[in-house]
Amino acid sequence: MTPIRQLIAFFLLCIAPSAVAQEFRFDEVTYTPQATTFKLFAPKKAKKVMVNIENPDGKDTKSYPMKYVAGGYWTATVKKNLKNHLYTFNAGWGETPGVFAKAVTVNGQKGAVVDLRETDPEGWEHDRRPPLNSPADLVIYEMHHRDYSVDSSSGMLHKGKFLALTEEKAIAHLQELGINAVHILPSFDYASVDETRLDTPQYNWGYDPLNYNVPEGSYSTNPYDPKVRIREFKQMVQALHKAGIRVILDVVYNHTYSLDGSNFQKTYPDYYYRKRADGSYSDGSACGNETASEQPLMRRFMIESMKYWVNEYHIDGFRVDLMGMHDIETMNQIREELQRIEPSIFIYGEGWSASACAYPAEKLAMKANTARLNGI
Repeated sequence: MTPIRQLIAFFLLCIAPSAVAQEFRFDEVTYTPQATTFKLFAPKKAKKVMVNIENPDGKDTKSYPMKYVAGGYWTATVKKNLKNHLYTFNAGWGETPGVFAKAVTVNGQKGAVVDLRETDPEGWEHDRRPPLNSPADLVIYEMHHRDYSVDSSSGMLHKGKFLALTEEKAIAHLQELGINAVHILPSFDYASVDETRLDTPQYNWGYDPLNYNVPEGSYSTNPYDPKVRIREFKQMVQALHKAGIRVILDVVYNHTYSLDGSNFQKTYPDYYYRKRADGSYSDGSACGNETASEQPLMRRFMIESMKYWVNEYHIDGFRVDLMGMHDIETMNQIREELQRIEPSIFIYGEGWSASACAYPAEKLAMKANTARLNGI
């Protein structure tokens, strides 16, 4: 960040959290060999926020106090090489890898400090999106990683894994279908499958978010190594791109797996969720909770999350689950910012909610408001 931008950022911090959300990305962990900086958006009332650092083997934990910066976040810098170390934050509501962890341990309980360039497969820097003249040219095949390849008759080596979609037989079948894009069901780290018991039959579509910005460990060949799921997801995207197939990610920002186990709640209680007038949690998702896209930090979180999947994983589009729960302004800002990165990124979503939301219907990205959604 340049000195001028630093000055602007400091000014914004002195104004309000909503302004901070517009300026700062959710870079909760910034690694260099010399030092790692941890940053967490948490309320000032937390009083004490700690970051707990473990050696890569999960032993010898050391805790560091984080300093509150006026405007809404806490920070700490550890001046040593923490590559592959594990971490959690604790703001007084339980340990959490934060809301924007980019690498996690098995079952997503702890974050990991990784050099993301070490997760790039060979030739990743030359990966390119297949050409697309118009969204009308897309022929999209919706698929679930496990269902696509897990059957014994599939002949796949990596049954039920990201890597199945790097195999010649899987690619050939997709090409035979005549499609040029796959809509992969939720592939972020979700909560319902126990990654320590993959020898036991387990199944879920994945609509139960835990860590939004990390690939699901059960689809990797080793959920215990934080870097494996990242590398294998990239290998999948790379193989599909080489075959002329775009990759669309199903994203579920409208609710979390639970409230009690939510990283949002453990970081900034009740900020990221909508409530009814009587103080009860709204449930437009019919999943027990409803996120508040109109809140500045949640809006920024959604924008930065989708940008991260585009930039780090080369995702070509998004299918937004229960998009009708999100406010129109947030969806239009997402479209605008992704447009700057790559105009051909396709965004579509469900123009409804599962039940009434605690937000005015005329401000939501419902089917009836399609004319107010720009390029979605």
